[in-house]
Amino acid sequence: MHSAAIARAPAVISSASVRPRRGAAPAVISSASGRPRRGARGAVRCEVASSSAPSAAAPQAAKWAQRTVVLPPQRRGCHLITPKVPPPSRMRIPVPLLFVHSLSCLFDAVMLLFVYRLSQIVNEIRDDLAEFKCGMAHLFLQHTSASLTINENYDSDVQADTETFLSRIVPEGPSAPWRHTMEGPDDMPAHIKSSMFGCSLTVPITNGRLNMGTWQGIWLCEHRDYATPRQIVITLNGI
Repeated sequence: MHSAAIARAPAVISSASVRPRRGAAPAVISSASGRPRRGARGAVRCEVASSSAPSAAAPQAAKWAQRTVVLPPQRRGCHLITPKVPPPSRMRIPVPLLFVHSLSCLFDAVMLLFVYRLSQIVNEIRDDLAEFKCGMAHLFLQHTSASLTINENYDSDVQADTETFLSRIVPEGPSAPWRHTMEGPDDMPAHIKSSMFGCSLTVPITNGRLNMGTWQGIWLCEHRDYATPRQIVITLNGI
């Protein structure tokens, strides 16, 4: 009965772009091409494109990963939380090459020499990073009295000098004009310093690694006098 009903149908309309002609034989619509093909009289078929059909232009689907890393308490100041470049004596690179360290071709060679010194942040997300050939890593610090920034990863004096600078431009003590001091004299200064550097960073991912410059590192800047654990939410996106 169902076949007879189909046979009596005067026309088949598959979409707004395909218009039947009066008296014409019903067409066979292929969903892959959208073009009608004439079939046997009194029969209608709809061919569905196979999902296994090759598609050279099909883009690779993006993927996401997210992890929360809890950093141990740190003293007040700036702390490197990504790999540190070792002293030149450990790098075992010919002296002339040290003067052209900015060349990207040397980056892989340098990385291999201090991969064993990976910090906690990179250790925590290393397996997740390996799943991405190209993408972005977003780091978000869930606190208002600490901050994240990217800076020198070789000489720790840069971290000490940065802390000295911050302490001078954001004063503390009884003479400071702050009203928000319920947690101590370092309370409001910590919030100001956090806003100066910010609580988030975005770093490109290339071939399963954070693609930063040879001398770049991620700092956790602790702005409080007392040590407390800090949480960082790391979100990865790419292909």
